Amino acid sequence: MNENFGKKKLRRSSSKRILTGVCGGIGEFVGVDAILVRLAFAVFTLLGGSGILLYVIAWLVMPEEGTDTSVIEHIIRNFQGKQSNL
Repeated sequence: MNENFGKKKLRRSSSKRILTGVCGGIGEFVGVDAILVRLAFAVFTLLGGSGILLYVIAWLVMPEEGTDTSVIEHIIRNFQGKQSNL
């Protein structure tokens, strides 16, 4: 079994990004090229618009490389009046 099994974390990519790094992060996590992930989002968008919704949800939920908190966690902390550094 692979020694890195369970150590991989889903993060937005800082190096393979065009907009927010979602597709690059998913591509690195799954082990495919980010272009294929972008193509999948484009297909889902053309087949009813769900690609845009999925992309925005992934952007909100996935933390960026080098951080432990996501955008939605920062929004919630700010709403609660707690300190949050994005």
